Amino acid sequence: MTSAARQRHDRAMRLSSTLAWLVDAACETPGADRLLAELGAHLIADGLPLAGGALTLAVPHPLIARRAWLWRAESGEVIEALGFAPGGFAARQASSSDDSGRRWLAGIGAGRAHEDSVGPRPDGPSLSWIGPRPFTSEEVDELRRAARFAAAPLAVLAARATLSAALEAYLGRRSAARVMVSPLRRDIGETIQAALLYADLRGFTALSESNPPALVIAALNAWFDRIAGAVHAFGGEVLKFIGDGVLAIFPVAGGAPRSACDAALRAVAAARLGMAHLDKERQRQGLPPLPFGAALHLGEMLWGNIGAADRLDFTAIGPAVNLVSRLEGLCRPLQKTVLVSGALAAETEAPLIALGAHELRGIASPCAVYALPDA
Repeated sequence: MTSAARQRHDRAMRLSSTLAWLVDAACETPGADRLLAELGAHLIADGLPLAGGALTLAVPHPLIARRAWLWRAESGEVIEALGFAPGGFAARQASSSDDSGRRWLAGIGAGRAHEDSVGPRPDGPSLSWIGPRPFTSEEVDELRRAARFAAAPLAVLAARATLSAALEAYLGRRSAARVMVSPLRRDIGETIQAALLYADLRGFTALSESNPPALVIAALNAWFDRIAGAVHAFGGEVLKFIGDGVLAIFPVAGGAPRSACDAALRAVAAARLGMAHLDKERQRQGLPPLPFGAALHLGEMLWGNIGAADRLDFTAIGPAVNLVSRLEGLCRPLQKTVLVSGALAAETEAPLIALGAHELRGIASPCAVYALPDA
C-alpha cells in the first residue's frame, strides 16, 4: 500500500467513528448548537482542516424566518444568529472565499449533496464548513459523506424546532415547555401561584359592527401587540387571547410573590402607555380610540390540560382566574382603566388608590379593590 493510499485508509477509518456517532448518538444531542460543535470536533479529530462551521434551520415562527448557529474551531464557541426576512442573514455573513483564501463547503441535512455554496438552502437544513485553506477533493468527499450521514439527526432537529416554535407561538414559552414534557391526557397539570392579568377592549362589539373586518383585525392586532408585548417584556406569559381579551400570568418563583406582582404592575403600566401612544396615532388617522380595562390579582390556579378526551386545551382555571375576570368588569362602572385586588396590593409597595370593598359577580366574599394612579 502506498503512503497516500495508507493515509486515505487511516482517514477513512477515523471518519467511520464520526459516521457511527452520527447514526447512533447525534439524534440525542440536546440542541443544534451542540450538534454543530460536536460534529466539528469529531471532524477535526478525523484530520479534516476546519476553521469553523454553520448550521441553518428554517423555523415556522411569526417573526423569525431562520436560525443559524456559527461555530469557531479555535475556541469551540457557538453563537446564534437570527434571520427575520426571506433571504436571511447568511448571504451577508460569509462569502465563498475571503482575503485569507478560505473556502466554504456547504453540505446538507436533507439527504443529498449539492454544489459548493454559501448560506441556507430554502428546502431544508444547511450544514456548512470553512477551512484555513481550500479543501482538497478528498476532503470535500469526506465532508459530503459526513453531511449525508448528518441528514437524520438534522431532520430530527428540524422537526423538534418546528414543533417547539409552533407550540410557543400558540401557547407561550412556558406552557409549550410543559406540553412538550407532559403526557397528552386530561387532568395533567399543577397548582401554581401567580400574579394574573386580565384585560379587554371596551366597546369592541360596536367597533366590529361599524367597521370592515380588515380594520377590526388591524385594531385587534395593534391592541394585542401593546398588551402582550408589555407582558412579555416583564417576564410574564400570555395564556389566552379570548376574543378581544387577554389572560396573562406572572408565575411566582421561590415562594416570594412580590417580584411577580411588581412585574405585573410594570407590565400593565407599560401597556397603558403604549395604548395612549396608539390612540394618538389613531386620532391622527381619523380612527376612534381603543379604550380598555385591566385587572390584576394574586392567587393560585390549576395550570394544565382540560378538554374532551381527544381535544385538549392547556390553560389556567380556578377561583383566582374567575376573580380577576370579574374584577376587570368593575373598570367601567368605577371609571378606572386598571384595578388591583387586595391580595396583590398587599404584596407590593407601589402607590395604589384604595377604592373600598366591592361585590364581584359569582364571588362569595367582597374584594378589596385598588386603582393605579392616573398616568
